[in-house]
Order: sequence, then C-alpha cells, then structure tokens
Amino acid sequence: MTTPPPGPRRGALALLASTQLLLIMDTAIVNVALPSVGEDLGSGADGLSWVANAYLITFGGLLLLGGRVADLLGHRRVFLGGLGLLAVASAAGGLAPGADALVAARAAQGVGAALAAAAAFALLLLLFPDGPARHKALGAFAAMGGLGGVLGTVLGGVLTDLLGWRATFWLNVLLAAVLAALAVRVLAPRTGAAFRGGFDLTGALTATAGLGLVAYALVGGAGAGWLSARTLGAGGAGLALLLAFAAVETRAAAPLVPPSVLARPALRLANGLAALAQTTLFPMFFLVSLYLQSVLGYAPLGGGLGLLPLSLVVVAVAPQTGRIIFRIGLHRAMTLGFVLLCAGTLWLALALTPDGTFASTVLAPSLLLGAALPLVMVTTNVAATAEAAPEETGLASGLVNTGQQFGSVLGLAVLVAVATSRTGDTAGAGAAAPAAAATAGFRAALLTGAAFAAVAALLSVRLHLPERAAAPEDRVPDPY
Repeated sequence: MTTPPPGPRRGALALLASTQLLLIMDTAIVNVALPSVGEDLGSGADGLSWVANAYLITFGGLLLLGGRVADLLGHRRVFLGGLGLLAVASAAGGLAPGADALVAARAAQGVGAALAAAAAFALLLLLFPDGPARHKALGAFAAMGGLGGVLGTVLGGVLTDLLGWRATFWLNVLLAAVLAALAVRVLAPRTGAAFRGGFDLTGALTATAGLGLVAYALVGGAGAGWLSARTLGAGGAGLALLLAFAAVETRAAAPLVPPSVLARPALRLANGLAALAQTTLFPMFFLVSLYLQSVLGYAPLGGGLGLLPLSLVVVAVAPQTGRIIFRIGLHRAMTLGFVLLCAGTLWLALALTPDGTFASTVLAPSLLLGAALPLVMVTTNVAATAEAAPEETGLASGLVNTGQQFGSVLGLAVLVAVATSRTGDTAGAGAAAPAAAATAGFRAALLTGAAFAAVAALLSVRLHLPERAAAPEDRVPDPY
C-alpha cells in the first residue's frame, strides 16, 4: 500500500483518533446513566451490572478476531462495518423496552466496537510507518482515550439529566454515523486493502469463545463471588478453550495467530506491559470518580469534572511523547512512564482522607498520572507493533487491544474486590459505607494498582527491540 501524503494522513488520523474517543466514551457514558436505567426499566443491581458487562465481554473477546478479519477482508471495509453495527446496536439500545433487550443491544455494541477498534488501530499502523510519525499518531490516540473517559462521564450526566438515559444511546448513533460518512470521504477505497490468506475457523471459534468466557468470569467474579460455581466454571472453560486454541495454531495451515509471531520476545513483553498499564489506569478513573462522589459528596457531574485536569495534562503531554522517545530511547521512556504511574498512584492512595477536598487529595497526584498515561500507552503500543509486517497490522492491533482490554477488566475486578473487602460494600465499593471505611478501601485498591505499576516498571527494563524494528526511530524524519 502506498503511504498517502501528510495532508490526507492528518485527516485520517483525526478520523481514527475520534473513533478511539467514541469507543472509550461509550463505556463511561452508559455507566453514568445506569441508575436512571434501573429506575425506568425496573432492573435490579445484578441486571444493571450486565448492561455494562455485556459490552466489555464481547468487546474484549472479539478484538483478536476482529484484527485478523480486518487483515483478510480489508481494514477500511471492517472499520466501516464495525461503525455501522455500533450505530444499529446503539439505536436498538435507545429503543429497548426492557433490561434483557438492552443487555443484548450492549453485547452487539461490543461486537461493533471490537471490529471498529481493531481496524482503526491497524489503519493507523499502515498509514504511519514506524518512527516519529507513528509515535505522534499514537500520542493523538492516547490523548483521545484520556479525553473519552472524562467526556463520557460529563456527557452521561448532562444527557441523562436533561433528556433521559436513552439520549446517551442516540448520541452514539449520531457520532458513529458521522464518523462512517467521514471515513468514506477520508479513507481511499484501497486504504488498508485485504491481504491474501486462508481463514482459521477453528482457531477463531476457540479463541473468541475462550476470551469471551474468561472476560465473563472476570467481570462476574466480583458480583457472584470468585469461588462461585459460575465464575470457576466460566473461567475454567475459557482457559481450556485457550489451551485448545494454542494447540490448533501449531497445526493450522493459516493460523489466526501464527506461532512465529508469539515467538517474538519483545512482542510478548510489550503486550504484557500494555495489559499491566491498563490494570492500574482503568480502575483508577473509576475509583477517583467514586471517591469524589461517595466520600467528598460531589454530584456525578462533579465527579467527572474532577478528572478534567488529568485529561488536560494528557492532551498536553501526548504530542510530546515522540520527542521524549527520540531523546532518551523507547525503553527508557517506557520505564519513566511506569515509574511516574507508580509514583502518582501511590501519592494518590496516601493523599486520600475522609474529610479532604479535591484540591488537597486528588488534584496534584492526578496531574502526575496525566503525564504518565501517554508515556506508558504510546511506548507500549510502539513496542507491541514495531515488528509487525503490513499483512500483520490487524493481528498486531488485535493483540495489543486485547491485552489492554483484559488488563482493564482484570484491574477493575481485582481493585474493586480489594476495596470492597475493606468496606464490606459489594454494591458500590464504599458508596454506603462510612467515609473512613470507604477511604480505606479506595486507598487499599490504589496501593494494589501502584504495585502493578511497580512490577511493570521493573519488567520494562528488560524490553529490547531487535535492531531492524528499533532503527527507524532514529532515521525516519517527522513529516509534520
């Protein structure tokens, strides 16, 4: 594929980064609306949890398959198909007559999001060669991801208050339709054209079912109990299917994930580090918002706005990440990011008090975390995709996105479980507990997140890309 000139690439980057913003925002915006959903549809806490979980399960379970399908069918085609499915499923959610229909719509949304996310990331890898240009593009992705969580929280509160919870789904329909229309104009028909190759149906079925069951066990474990028959059964079945998938891949003529790809040490470590980053980052957003509301007494909108300074730092630092990588090297920039992530999370945990204020507890450490987020996200994505050949871009996208998604799910499940173990409040990690007990729970959860970040910082020292993959970093000029 011929790389387009800088002008069209800027338009494509704006489109793909906006898609990332939409997909991250979609998770947060619905979470804010859940209490109103329960009142309107008469659903209890368990039913409401699956409105959120159905999306996470299908999204996480289908990212790997979506990336490989994009390689085989064409990245632009799969990107448009994913946005179309997301719009249709969102409309179904906006019209849902009951909780069961809404859960089904959310599951379909996750399918569309997985296809769109995997294809969008693969298109970015194809449009921007490894080096400063790609680093800058990945910085834009990181910035949009940071904004997405905050915008979702803020818009969720505003739309639910003014127009009702169904408006959050119709906003998705509008934005997905706009992005699809722009994609037809911005992405040339041959952008991300399909590559020849067979399709490993057995591998696709075992991988998708295995990942889906593991995600089901992770998101359901906190509510049903980690040692419940349902959780253990789903987790065991998922792991068995993933082992079957590994065996299938060694014999398949056209494997979904060629064993030679997973044999790359740098790729394995980078994907693991990407997962560890999200294990700390994703639950941190949730816990901070909950602390501001349940302990400091902020309204949902105020809880979302409390994350705005962090997001502004992300937007400021993300475009500079490429320069930092150029000056100190990829693995040093990655280690710096994880050290800042560990320090910021530790600082935040120790700063929380039952009678504090936003300025005295959350503000300063959140600014440090805002600097850490783009560093860890960009560097792990660069390392995870540096060795990908053009015909492997969808696969590389699926692998790193799967790692990040499962890191988010695992981190949220583990850190919320740690928090509730200190408060005894399984419904809301301290929402009804006394302020002191709730604060102790949040502190314990954040200390656990800091430990994950510390492990990642130590492991990042071992990351070394092969010369072929690392060389362009110093030689490719920045087209901007």
